[in-house]
Amino acid sequence: MPSVVSIQHVSKIFSDGFKALDGVDLEIKDSEILALLGPNGAGKTTLISIICGISSLTTGKIQVGGYDVESQYRKAREMIGLVPQEIALEPFETVMNSIRFSRGLFGKPKNEDYLDEVLKTLSLYDKKNARVITLSGGMKRRLLIAKALAHEPKILFLDEPTAGVDVELRKDMWQTIKKLKRKGVTTILTTHYIEEAEAIADRIGVINKGHILLVEDKVALMARMGKKKIYIDLTKPVIEIPKELSHYSLELIKGGLAFSYTYDTKSERTGITSLLNDLQSAGLKMRDVQTQQSSLEDIFVGLVEEKVK
Repeated sequence: MPSVVSIQHVSKIFSDGFKALDGVDLEIKDSEILALLGPNGAGKTTLISIICGISSLTTGKIQVGGYDVESQYRKAREMIGLVPQEIALEPFETVMNSIRFSRGLFGKPKNEDYLDEVLKTLSLYDKKNARVITLSGGMKRRLLIAKALAHEPKILFLDEPTAGVDVELRKDMWQTIKKLKRKGVTTILTTHYIEEAEAIADRIGVINKGHILLVEDKVALMARMGKKKIYIDLTKPVIEIPKELSHYSLELIKGGLAFSYTYDTKSERTGITSLLNDLQSAGLKMRDVQTQQSSLEDIFVGLVEEKVK
């Protein structure tokens, strides 16, 4: 799949000497959903701002749809729709006039059919003649996306798109982003909600202290780095882990009524079979056995902590 955004050796150093980005390389594929994860100050918003022409890079090169973001900024910018964190809208305009205005800023000819389709995709069509001030918070966030799509961009940047919204609305926004993918829009979102990336992203990028730690297919990442825990409930509590089981690195939980055992899904041998046999040999009786896959959050935290050490 071809790259629609190509970021090569990009660094950003501010006037006070702070290096927000340090040699970032990233290829974003056409029609994918890429989630960019990172703690506060990692460089997520700085990178998006440079790609979208809001800020300038110090060194490196960025191309959007084959256009250089500095020397061919008009062509590059036409391909991009940006949804910022802050809700900044014209309160007394109608929804339709608001997105007409955004389309006009890019010199695009009138196309009411296209704008109607955008509003339908975002479940805003029945509000097209309503004033922005009357919309709910969730509708205003969808209107921000509509304005970003008004000039028919191929790439959509969403900077913390569901910040401060409730869980139900967040899931509604996820469905909206999936709809846009089906229409061929490439979406790049930054988020603090790990479950957001886990729910909708095709690939995950992790950034910390201006460095890209990895970019990988979500499913492959979780399969490669994910671990599982097995929980063994006992019929009777134990005070300590028997010596015969000490080499398994078990954790005693639930007041001595259960063990937890972490194993690597990549290993040829997980040790589970021998563990269960040794449990019986130690005279322990099991009530129940359960497994739990590590989440993307576990993987993310582990990656960031590993790089900090």
